[in-house]
Amino acid sequence: MAIRHCFDKDVDQVLFEGNSCVKKVILNRPHKLNSLTYHMICQMIKELKAYEVDPKVKIVILKGNGKAFCAGGDVLASYTSMVAGHWSYGTNFYKKQIMLDYLVATYGKPVVAIIDGIVMGGGAGLSLQGTFRIVTENTVFAMPETAIGHFTDVGSSYFLSRIPGCFGEYLGLTGAKIRGAEMVECGLATHFMLAKDARLLETALDEVTSTDTKTISEIISKFMHKPNVKQHGAFSRLEIINKCFSRTTVEEILSSLESEAETKSEKWILDAINWMKSACPASLKISLRSIREGRKQGLEQCLIQECTIVCHIVRRTVSNDFYEGFLAGN
Repeated sequence: MAIRHCFDKDVDQVLFEGNSCVKKVILNRPHKLNSLTYHMICQMIKELKAYEVDPKVKIVILKGNGKAFCAGGDVLASYTSMVAGHWSYGTNFYKKQIMLDYLVATYGKPVVAIIDGIVMGGGAGLSLQGTFRIVTENTVFAMPETAIGHFTDVGSSYFLSRIPGCFGEYLGLTGAKIRGAEMVECGLATHFMLAKDARLLETALDEVTSTDTKTISEIISKFMHKPNVKQHGAFSRLEIINKCFSRTTVEEILSSLESEAETKSEKWILDAINWMKSACPASLKISLRSIREGRKQGLEQCLIQECTIVCHIVRRTVSNDFYEGFLAGN
């Protein structure tokens, strides 16, 4: 019999369901694309820690209700608090968020993330660290932080730096959107299935009584579908991306893209140029350096470094770009 329990005032923002062996953590703010609040993050940390030490629990499933898995953190709440002079809210929010991301990444039991829909920013940090990262034809991934004077954080300096070539730099600097099929192709996701099979997969996983990843993988594989990768998708242009995004500086990357645009009138190149020209210059530089340093660091080091940068941004010790960028985007 399914068990369901929640907490105090914002009880419906995260649902905790499942049976004694299989626990489901369901993001439930569909009207806000499941953007994460401080309260939601604290709830998940508390429950996940309890599940980890409970010998009866074998796996954890992460999912979101509505058309998004999670579109990121609740930036508006952070911005409002910081403008009011409560910058500590922003730093505390982020510290809790990376605690959650690290908990999922180092979890002692298999974590299955069913990423059906939009996944950006904090949603990527939560879901792309797990053992099994399942996407569908509805999945859309992006890291658009540079558009609002922020930088690619939530562990992205780790997971973007570990996909082929300079594709991570491309995603981090241009805010480019890729679909589920490309996520599997580049390694951000582990499996692809059709959205209509999600409930069937969950039903099958409900029968799991072991933490054995091989057994869980075999169950997941029964519902997998061959992804239809776009012939002209960005990842298929990895050779050009490597040529441009391997340049030393943001300025050199942009110049290289403009040179390519002179001979190739491909939309993705023009989109990348337009994004980078409209993005915050400091955010681009910070993101580029963060991703490149991430290649030499472990996850813990990446998260600590990102946290340090976020604290400077929130306290305005670097610039007002985040505040101005958020206003411009709203």
